[in-house]
Amino acid sequence: MTDPIEAGPFRRYDAIVVGAGFSGLYQLHLLRDRLGLSVRVLEAAEGIGGTWYWNRYPGARCDSESYYYSYSFSRELEDEWDWTERYPEHGEIRRYLDHVADRFSLRRDIQLNTRVAGATYDEAANRWTIVTESGERFEAQFLITAVGCLSSANVPAIPGRASFSGAWYHTGRWPHEGVDFSGKRVGLIGTGSTGIQATPVIAAEAAHLTVFQRTANYSVPARNGPMDAAFKTWVRENSSELRAKARAAPNGHPFDFSDRSALAVSPQERQATYEAAWERGGLRFRAAFRDIMLDPDANETASAFIRGKIRSIVHDPVVAETLTPRDHLFATKRPPIDTHYFETFNRPNVGLVDLKKTPIAAIVSEGVRTSDATYPLDVIVFATGFDALTGPLLALDIRGRDGLALKDVWAAGPTSYLGLQVPGFPNLFTMTGPGSPSVLTNMPVAIEQHAEWIADCIAHLRDRGLDRIEATPDAAESWGAEVNRAASATLLPMASSSWYLGANVPGKPRVFMPYAGGMAHYRGICEGVAARGYDGFALR
Repeated sequence: MTDPIEAGPFRRYDAIVVGAGFSGLYQLHLLRDRLGLSVRVLEAAEGIGGTWYWNRYPGARCDSESYYYSYSFSRELEDEWDWTERYPEHGEIRRYLDHVADRFSLRRDIQLNTRVAGATYDEAANRWTIVTESGERFEAQFLITAVGCLSSANVPAIPGRASFSGAWYHTGRWPHEGVDFSGKRVGLIGTGSTGIQATPVIAAEAAHLTVFQRTANYSVPARNGPMDAAFKTWVRENSSELRAKARAAPNGHPFDFSDRSALAVSPQERQATYEAAWERGGLRFRAAFRDIMLDPDANETASAFIRGKIRSIVHDPVVAETLTPRDHLFATKRPPIDTHYFETFNRPNVGLVDLKKTPIAAIVSEGVRTSDATYPLDVIVFATGFDALTGPLLALDIRGRDGLALKDVWAAGPTSYLGLQVPGFPNLFTMTGPGSPSVLTNMPVAIEQHAEWIADCIAHLRDRGLDRIEATPDAAESWGAEVNRAASATLLPMASSSWYLGANVPGKPRVFMPYAGGMAHYRGICEGVAARGYDGFALR
């Protein structure tokens, strides 16, 4: 293994990795233990876990099932870890990642409480200089961002927030000691995946919960529950096949999509299919028919089914109608799964405010004031999501050749080649960056593919005596066209309020950011690029 070099004010490594979540841990393992590089992981938090270090809000859990929301690179790791629930809760995910860090002796190369303040490329030296908020300076040939797609909290700039006399919290920066809602009047702003998870849990504890909804959302029951012993045995016995299925799937989940069209079956058969999918629960609902995400008429059958479920669950017809999505089709925004979300609005201590009709005017000392009323509150919870995909990268203040700032390159929206590199930024790799499948997949599958591709790329350079790789402008332009083509082949861009488009952040360019061509197809593209000597990249 190459040892780091202490050089005056700098500490020199072969590679610096930013972030110690799923991405950063695996990238460290590959670069250090397989390639023998000197690697330092810089992590802003006090512990490992990445996004899951911060996501501790009530009800926070993954929406991929636990047996495949995990690493697949080590069969021994799979065999020795027992998940307790169908969908892992945030604390269990952190315990899993702690176990991984200990099992592979990763902690010694991870530096916690270290927030990166800037990273600058020196072309003459072919080195990146990384500066932290505390003034530490690192040098490395390779800079790899493993900062997560959903880690930059989006706190809306509502007038008067500082005047609120109670306490406020963002779900993505939840206090580790938790929040006691008992006897409190709570206002929750936001009804995306996070708000849908948090609402039932907060409502069960608070004296009163007011949910402020801007956009009504579709949601399917998670049907969460304990993992029984027989199912765990089945997973272990079929692990290889399940992992292969996940890698070959368009969304990284090890289940099959139906080959039937929603429009090619009778209404009775279609209803029965949706009922069975609803009872099974989870993200697999989208797989009930092959064309749900491709044909608006097919999608409307799924959307109408869920709207009907909302009407049947919610007792008050006015509240039910307010909760019913009318401005987008099912799963064109991130599709939430829930545990008794719609049922929660039958509780006498829960109210719903439609912000489309009465928008928030300001936060005042006593609570939230809309265009027609003031709601007295003791606590405000912002479940307003993240500055997705680009936000975590832009927060690093990355500057490439000749001081080129990433924020300027991406002023009109992100550009990249394969979501892995940006022209003008040699030897910078962006794990699960914009332009890659990332958030449209089961994330560990996308993460492992990126980490392995980056490690193979660096090994290729070293084996051939090369020390620099950079995406070409033509390749990035062509890939941008492919990202747009893939998105346009689906219904995804139709939801104008989606964070896939950056619509949840005021002033953010409206560009569809992830690659919608499917994880398996994307993997094949990346493998082909490497097999052809990394075409689309300049190597030297």
